[in-house]
Amino acid sequence: MTRGRDTGRRGSAGLRLRLAAAALVAAMLAACQEHEIETPSRAERVEEAEAIFDPAMFDTIAWADPELRIQQGNAVYAAECRRCHGTLGEGDTEYAREHGLDAPSLVEPDWEYAGDPAGVRRRIFIGHEAGMPTWGVAGITPREIDAVAAYVTEDLRPEVLGAGSP
Repeated sequence: MTRGRDTGRRGSAGLRLRLAAAALVAAMLAACQEHEIETPSRAERVEEAEAIFDPAMFDTIAWADPELRIQQGNAVYAAECRRCHGTLGEGDTEYAREHGLDAPSLVEPDWEYAGDPAGVRRRIFIGHEAGMPTWGVAGITPREIDAVAAYVTEDLRPEVLGAGSP
């Protein structure tokens, strides 16, 4: 008889342990379902990119052929920039307007970064709170940033193409 009672106690304790474990798992699942993931704001993402930006990351980038740099920059521009800044860099595209983004013209003579490849690299890396992604954090490599900055400042700009000359 003692033996039967022991089995009953162990069975009862085992059942209580399984019920407690099940309740704990249920509570954990409920907590996960109620948890809201807070993504960083655009300002926080820009601030993070600013904190990790270092212009020296571009110092070791070398191009065997300057034309290859421009071609790579054109490819990056077409894939990542054209949607907002337009095929010819004129900005204010339908996509940008529909999404409430301020995408300036990159070809206006008074553009803030005209003739400033280092400034263009910085802006591409860091992005902007008005809608430009933080590309340096979001997946464009420093080499690609260097290439697209060269494309914009050396190939896309009207003064380079002769259209801006009197």
